Amino acid sequence: MTASNQTAHQLPQPTQTLLLSGGSVEAKREEILTYFNQTWQLYERLFDCLSDERAYFTKAIPLRHPLIFYLGHTATFYVNKLMAARLMNERIDENLEAMLAIGVDEMSWDDLNDQHYHWPSVAAVRDYRGKVHQHVTELIRTLPLELPIQWDSPAWVILMGIEHERIHLETSSVLIRQLPVEWVTPQAHWPHCTQARYQRESVPTNKLISMPGGRVTQGKVDDTYGWDNEYGVQHTELEPFKASQMLVSHAEFYDFIAAGGYQQQQWWDDEGWRWRNFAAAEKPTFWVGDIAHPDQLKLRLMAEEIALPWDWPVEVNQLEAAAFCRWKADQTGKSIQLPCEAEWMQMREQVPGDQPTWAEAPGNINLAFWASSCPVDSFAQGEFYDVVGNVWQWTTTPINGFEGFRVHPLYDDFSTPTFDGKHAIIKGGSWISTGNEALKSSRYAFRRHFFQHAGFRYVVSRHQETMALNPYETDTMVSQYLDFQYGPAYFGVPNYAAALVDIALQATDKRGRAMDIGCATGRASFELARHFSHVVGMDYSARFIDVALQLTQGEDFRYVTQEEGELVEYHQVRLKDVGLDSKLARKIDFVQGDACNLKPQPEGFDLVLASNLIDRLRQPKRFLQDITRMINPGGVLVLSSPYTWLEAFTPKENWLGGIRENGEALTTLQALQRLLAADFEPVGAPRDVPFVIRETARKYQHTLAQVTVWRKR
Repeated sequence: MTASNQTAHQLPQPTQTLLLSGGSVEAKREEILTYFNQTWQLYERLFDCLSDERAYFTKAIPLRHPLIFYLGHTATFYVNKLMAARLMNERIDENLEAMLAIGVDEMSWDDLNDQHYHWPSVAAVRDYRGKVHQHVTELIRTLPLELPIQWDSPAWVILMGIEHERIHLETSSVLIRQLPVEWVTPQAHWPHCTQARYQRESVPTNKLISMPGGRVTQGKVDDTYGWDNEYGVQHTELEPFKASQMLVSHAEFYDFIAAGGYQQQQWWDDEGWRWRNFAAAEKPTFWVGDIAHPDQLKLRLMAEEIALPWDWPVEVNQLEAAAFCRWKADQTGKSIQLPCEAEWMQMREQVPGDQPTWAEAPGNINLAFWASSCPVDSFAQGEFYDVVGNVWQWTTTPINGFEGFRVHPLYDDFSTPTFDGKHAIIKGGSWISTGNEALKSSRYAFRRHFFQHAGFRYVVSRHQETMALNPYETDTMVSQYLDFQYGPAYFGVPNYAAALVDIALQATDKRGRAMDIGCATGRASFELARHFSHVVGMDYSARFIDVALQLTQGEDFRYVTQEEGELVEYHQVRLKDVGLDSKLARKIDFVQGDACNLKPQPEGFDLVLASNLIDRLRQPKRFLQDITRMINPGGVLVLSSPYTWLEAFTPKENWLGGIRENGEALTTLQALQRLLAADFEPVGAPRDVPFVIRETARKYQHTLAQVTVWRKR
């Protein structure tokens, strides 16, 4: 079956994604205006399908706002972003721009949002949209424009609004599909595909296609608008694998249902089984009717129900798709699973070209054919069908940023809230995917229980993706120390950890074992590993040690710093960004330990660095006694501290200095000289070393630590 000559010309035709460069400035300005107007009109025509007032004001699903919100939301997005970019001075409607500003994450399926809103009328929202359209049109005609359009260009904000509306074109079409069918009416300009096989036995059998594996490189390099998670670079080494030639059809998925797949817990992971029980699911959500009578089943489309086409792709959530794969693996004895993102990317190489250079769409995508899915063997793409288009394809890959990821300052919450290990990437696009969504480089993700126009294909592969948790550290202390140890220099003050290591190296020629006690997130430990054969990094905080261990894996670690109030800035740390090699990690043992209860190590140390530690211990004298035994003769002890003695950390009777003894002032340096005299001799004079810790964008701690160096006799 082919799709030639099947284009439904009644469909609202979306223009191709525009390039960021090329042509004259004024020609590009007209391109942007055309792209804006076409997107605006396309989005409004979607709502033609709503024929009952209740369709605007009733939630299609409990986890989302009603459609009246989304009708206005894409317009308020322009205003809010233009205000943030200082491209607008006054709001159009402050109340609407507050009410319709923020959508909701789809959350967990049982995390219901019962908040009530006093929504504006449809007429009020349409009037507001008209005002926004007029303002943005005038802005496009007059804004400063240079080519190529870049992140900091005023035109980028406009493109952000356009692509944001195209995302909601698709997500809103899914919500319409989940409304009562009596509240919607099919429209001639949204026609569904009429090609279908209605007998299960007539559906072509899926087969496996061999793929070579190898290195897959990802990261946006084309000349089109992109979201933050698309930029950067990632290399993945794949073993050879096999992939299903076609998307899984209704007929193929029915075999799983008929085998009792929805009733047998063994095919589901814990999250999937909890969802299945909560939803009482026994068949795909968009199937209508009694599963006991499969020939009478119907399929819910966006605005109507039709007889179930057995050769169209099944549309399920990721939990259902994964359960099918486990069942299929058991049936075949093969390691069947959903593909990872990199495996899909290798399959994508069989599809020539990309937007905006397509002469015509290679599949059921970009609204080039129908307002629905179509048979899974309609669009051949290399050895496969529907690598691109028809329905999105679930993967096993949790969304995350590539190496070099950075957020756009005007949309800092586009990707980062999904970097939680709970949002799986979908690839390939659906029939209504336009603009950025239809690009090879696009990266969108949803929670695994979520419904999109999404199905799946399967692979025979041993590749395992990990679901990284807590990728953005929000604990204030951990974030501050990451920034302190790996972040930028402030006010010209050199990196404190590196400065202390330089001082230590000047005092010792022995480069055997070193200890960094009070290591925090480990920067000094890594610096020491450049020069010593083995390093122990120890800290009382398990959280700090967890961070250091993650860095040893060569992974990036993300954290936020406070700007002001509730505003934050996103950062990431990689060892190589500060000139460190992750291979150094082989020489480091990061351990949790109590500096006041040290257990003797099996070997002595040639160097012990105790940074900003001694005035934070409940028993600093005991620490000095214990650590002395652990240092080799001729070994070096480096102590640094601003001597900020506080009873919150150290009982006053245990303070080493900063007190009066018999009425006379006793400094910490004097106390150290007294306590260490029997075993150590000082190396050089004490010196002051500055450091800066950032608290907010305008508040910093600028401190002088006294550094003393001692050589054991």
